[in-house]
Amino acid sequence: MVSYTVRAKVVDIRSDTPKKEDTFLVDTNVWYWLTYTKASTPALLPKITHYSSYFSKALNAESFLLYNALSLAELAHNIEKTERRIFSSKIKPKEYRHNHSAERTTVFNELEAAWSQVTSIAVCTDILVNEATAKAALQRFETELLDGYDLLILEAMDKAGVKQIITDDGDYVNVSGITVFTANNNAIAAATSQGKLLVR
Repeated sequence: MVSYTVRAKVVDIRSDTPKKEDTFLVDTNVWYWLTYTKASTPALLPKITHYSSYFSKALNAESFLLYNALSLAELAHNIEKTERRIFSSKIKPKEYRHNHSAERTTVFNELEAAWSQVTSIAVCTDILVNEATAKAALQRFETELLDGYDLLILEAMDKAGVKQIITDDGDYVNVSGITVFTANNNAIAAATSQGKLLVR
């Protein structure tokens, strides 16, 4: 179990109702589960159901949904990794990518279908990845316990003035000044015990 230090406000999506005035950035893990059919496994189905239900409620409430173009890279990586695992658990990534052209076509078709859904549902929040952005992300890296993708997505949120994210990634609870909408049990338990769980 991860020992999160919670600095964000945390909302349990299993009991929250999205509002029309809500603006959410949707994290890549949620897009992956909602748009890529092979992401569903029996073990993940309950969790995916929570995000799918909340997402539907947000759409019905006419909440403003955003994605970040950087999610394309992460989504491509995750889809290719899953397709490779389905094809063969023994094959290395570059071998899969270069030696199996039919598989590459499958990966492309899956990614294109998933990304098409993302862009038809939500609006892009842009970020210019330049030296200043990289420097700001690097500064965050010291104090905010996020991976490289998430550091840049956080920069995009910051530049766009977005303070709410729908994600299953518990790392985001470490970031002050944002509200994390999640069904991640570990993150919710940490937020509850540290007095950071928000009930709206």
